[in-house]
Amino acid sequence: MMAWIYWAKLYESKFQARCLAARLREDWWINGYDGPAEVEVFRSRKGRYGVKYMW
Repeated sequence: MMAWIYWAKLYESKFQARCLAARLREDWWINGYDGPAEVEVFRSRKGRYGVKYMW
């Protein structure tokens, strides 16, 4: 069973969270690792944005 892993930081803007999500999708192959299966941006109850990914 796979579970979501949440990035530790929340961001004020969706743009910042999407930049981190793009980096999570793209940077793994540079170091020779397998990347996450899914990466998503979510909105918290307080209106801030975060990133979660599934391995």
